[in-house]
Amino acid sequence: MDNLKELEAELGLEFRDKSLLSRALTHRSYLNENPGTALEDNERLEFLGDAVLDFLVGAYLYHRFPEMKEGELTSLRAALVRTETLAEFSRKLEVGHYLLLGLGEAESGGRERTPLLCAAFEALTGAIYLDQGLAVVKNLIEPLIGPALVAIMDDSLHIDAKSEFQVWAQAHFNITPHYVVVGSSGPDHAKMFTVQALVGDKVWGEGNGRSKQSAAQSAAGDALKRVEALGGEPGPLPDE
Repeated sequence: MDNLKELEAELGLEFRDKSLLSRALTHRSYLNENPGTALEDNERLEFLGDAVLDFLVGAYLYHRFPEMKEGELTSLRAALVRTETLAEFSRKLEVGHYLLLGLGEAESGGRERTPLLCAAFEALTGAIYLDQGLAVVKNLIEPLIGPALVAIMDDSLHIDAKSEFQVWAQAHFNITPHYVVVGSSGPDHAKMFTVQALVGDKVWGEGNGRSKQSAAQSAAGDALKRVEALGGEPGPLPDE
């Protein structure tokens, strides 16, 4: 309970229903190792929080950029609610410190694992929405969204890397890149995928993501960095 009070102070609010906050912080691994507990895991709250974040981030961007077209708004929203961004929000609020994890998950670094922190932030969002309402969630996330949005736009993280890499590959090789899943890790509800971007039989990039699609985007982004290192020309890969 003291830990919950610390997190409430960090969030600047007090839950009416403390069980919602407890549930938001409870990972499935904890219940697997403590089957007699009355707690529930945070997966249903994660589902709800994902929808709440999509809406609030979309509304924020709609009002922030009144002249921006739908396509770019969609790209910016995707960048703001992607796994890595939400996990960083969790880190800023030190959510990992308060998570209830199984011993094995905790010892293997679960409190810093990006997919787990993303899921926890979504679950926390869902819990706050149920307990405090939409306006309170909005007040919590907008100070986090602002700086993240600046970084995303400065580094063009919302650009469709797959489309850009495809244009380059077709121009230089007349070949469409393809993407191969080369690994995965984590439980089904928080799986991380590793994907490689290939042109023909050559690997140009590799990336990780919570979905195969986001991992492919990351791989394409990695490939574009290699393209840039080559000055845009189809020479040997930088590490060859």
